Order: sequence, then C-alpha cells, then structure tokens
Amino acid sequence: MNIPQIQINQTQAKIGMESPRGQQQIAQPQAVLDLTQTPSKMSITTTKGWLTIDQTEAWASMDIKPISRRIREWVAEGNQEVLKGMQRVSAEGDELMKIENGGDPIKSIAKRNYEGPPPSFNIGFIPPPFSVKMNYRPGTTDIQFTEGGVENNTRAQKPRISYTPQEVKIHMQQLNSISFSVVNQEI
Repeated sequence: MNIPQIQINQTQAKIGMESPRGQQQIAQPQAVLDLTQTPSKMSITTTKGWLTIDQTEAWASMDIKPISRRIREWVAEGNQEVLKGMQRVSAEGDELMKIENGGDPIKSIAKRNYEGPPPSFNIGFIPPPFSVKMNYRPGTTDIQFTEGGVENNTRAQKPRISYTPQEVKIHMQQLNSISFSVVNQEI
C-alpha cells in the first residue's frame, strides 16, 4: 500500500561577498635643508722676545777698547799718577828738609826711584768669567678666539598619505526557499 508522502525540498540561502583590497600609498618629500654657518675667528698677537748681549768687558779684558774708554782710563790713570807724584815729591821734600838729622836722604830717594816695585805676575783668564752680560726679556703671545655658530632652519615636510579602505560588499547570491509536494497521491 502506498501511503501518500509529503516531500519537502529546501534550498539554503547563499550569501555572496566581494572584498576588493584597500590601498595605502605614502610619499615622503625630502626635508628643506637650510643651514647657515658663521665662521669662527681667531686672532694671535705676539711681541718679540728681546735678547741683549753686552761683551764690552770681555773685549776690554783682551785690551780691545773703544777710544772713548781708553781716554777715560788714561785720564783717570793720569790723575792717580799726578796725585802719587805730588805725594812722593812732598814726602821727598820732607826728607830733604830734615837732612840735618843725619842719614843720606838723596841716596835713599835715588835708590827708591831707580828700582821701582817688583813686577807682579798672576794667573788670569781672558776673558774673565761672567764678563759677558746677557739679558733676555721673553716675548708674549695673546690668542683671542670667537666661536662661530650654525643656524639651522631646516623644515620637515609632512608625508602625503593616500588611503582607500578595504570594502566588503555583501549580496544574496541565492535566496532560501522551501517547497512542499505530495508524492503517491493514489491510494
């Protein structure tokens, strides 16, 4: 026996999705570089050193003298000899004045004037030590320095960003449905 049956057909709904990709573009322009530098300044001032060497006494010890010095020495030596001579003549006059006291003053005066003092010898160094005089005044150095600088007026550029977001498009690709039918309707 055939029993009628109900047949149910069902189709499910289908969703369709489209998703085009998003796009992002970034462009970075170069920065505008603006540097200004002021140079450093340096000045150096120097004074020369000064060296004096006086060899006058060293040359004089070797009997190499300027004529002006020789004249001064001769004048001083002449004055001394005149004074010594005056003293000697005065002393001899006093001896002769006292001739009555006895003795032989003329003979003793003649003997003294004839012999003279014995010659003297001594060891000497020519030129003598420390006869060359040196004087030194050192020079000076003055350094002035002014520091320069850098002025930085650099400007950064903002990046250019272009962005297209990703989209999702949803649509019904197939609608859902249900259908009923009777099978074996004959009894």
